[in-house]
Amino acid sequence: MKIKKATISILLAFFTLISLNGCTSLRPPTSVKNGSIFGFKYMYITPTGSLTSSSGATISGQYYSSSKTVNPSDVISGILTKEGLIRLPELKPGLSSETIIINYGESGKRSTGLGGYTIEVTIQFISSKNNSLICSCTAEGQGETEADDIRQAITRCLGEITLKDNH
Repeated sequence: MKIKKATISILLAFFTLISLNGCTSLRPPTSVKNGSIFGFKYMYITPTGSLTSSSGATISGQYYSSSKTVNPSDVISGILTKEGLIRLPELKPGLSSETIIINYGESGKRSTGLGGYTIEVTIQFISSKNNSLICSCTAEGQGETEADDIRQAITRCLGEITLKDNH
């Protein structure tokens, strides 16, 4: 079977566009640091809801899909628990000098072309004792689904805080 040169050129152009879309570089994480989170023993994370996202494709007339779920507070908790912080289910006044409050928010979405985009998150660390900002970080993520984007952005964001903080 002969494949025409035009068909090969079209396929080559298509795969080049797909690969270029996947190569969009993420902006570097940024942070504001007024202190260290590692002077604290406990953390209270403002509750977040779960996000479920899905991706799919039609192959030979059959539709295949997969879905992924992420809860930002669980991702944050997992990473910081590994760093030695203890998660509290509620704020306890007697532990306020040893507790940080963590707030999470999605702070942006950036188009990367061809229908792709990144999701940006910002995480704040606040002293429970005096409600002052200890530090904050912002980072982007990009994956197959929004759940992947958020997980990657959180991981990159916290890496900016924990890697630069020589505890």
